[in-house]
Amino acid sequence: MEIRILKAVDAQLQGDFHSVFKGTGLEFDDVRLYQYGDEVRAIDWAVSSKGHGTFVKTYKEEREQQVLLLLDVSGSQQVGAANRRKIDVGREICGVLALAAARQDAQLGILAFSDQKEFYLPPGKGIRHAYALIKRLFSLEPQSRQTAVGAGIKQALGLLKRRTIVLLISDFIDTNYERELTMLARKHDLVVLQLLDQREREFPPLGIIPLHDQESGRTVWVNTSSEAFRARYRATYELNREQIGQICRRHRTEYLSIATDTDFIPQLVRLFRRRNQRGSRG
Repeated sequence: MEIRILKAVDAQLQGDFHSVFKGTGLEFDDVRLYQYGDEVRAIDWAVSSKGHGTFVKTYKEEREQQVLLLLDVSGSQQVGAANRRKIDVGREICGVLALAAARQDAQLGILAFSDQKEFYLPPGKGIRHAYALIKRLFSLEPQSRQTAVGAGIKQALGLLKRRTIVLLISDFIDTNYERELTMLARKHDLVVLQLLDQREREFPPLGIIPLHDQESGRTVWVNTSSEAFRARYRATYELNREQIGQICRRHRTEYLSIATDTDFIPQLVRLFRRRNQRGSRG
């Protein structure tokens, strides 16, 4: 696994990966008069309301970026082929980010969650910190199989004391997390990575078989060859993906869906290049 991660960082991410740690980590500096082309959301309405003109906020870039990986390790992450389960891909993404952060001298930490805090390592720098993160993450055995994305986000919000680049990695097979996700997007520089598996989109027609729910522990018998079952199954998958996509668009949050049977590195590179270009325009 170490060789795979290092190969990804060395061969595919040279010159591209710095942009994820560049982010929009800015702190308030001053206000100035509005100019044509300025973003409306940059307007300082409190100052502008005094009647002396329309003013926008200006910012200066923070000297040191802080990054937090927010990783879902609940039972639904166990879906996938051997060594390519969603949890395997999520761990590998975190490993790549940790080593890249070490090379960029960025502070990076991780919070792994289910419906409770499973593992937290505060942001730190250097190669020793990166390897400590990877070792603990790959040896982690979650204590709970339940999912609570909203609760995981609330824990992160309580831990973060300043503006941070947050990479939220989950399959989002959950409900009632939009309020917390909105708070996270408003307070921090958020990137959402949704992990998906082919088995969740198209179930093979195997006739009547028992299906076991990884999180609830329940087993139910279903006719997987039934068109009605297969249609409901596909609809649930598409609805889940569309829901998180809509939330991210609403809050102008970067979103990327990653399938377990694809190479995620080129997708990440394109995502971070796009972020970097937007940051340069800003």
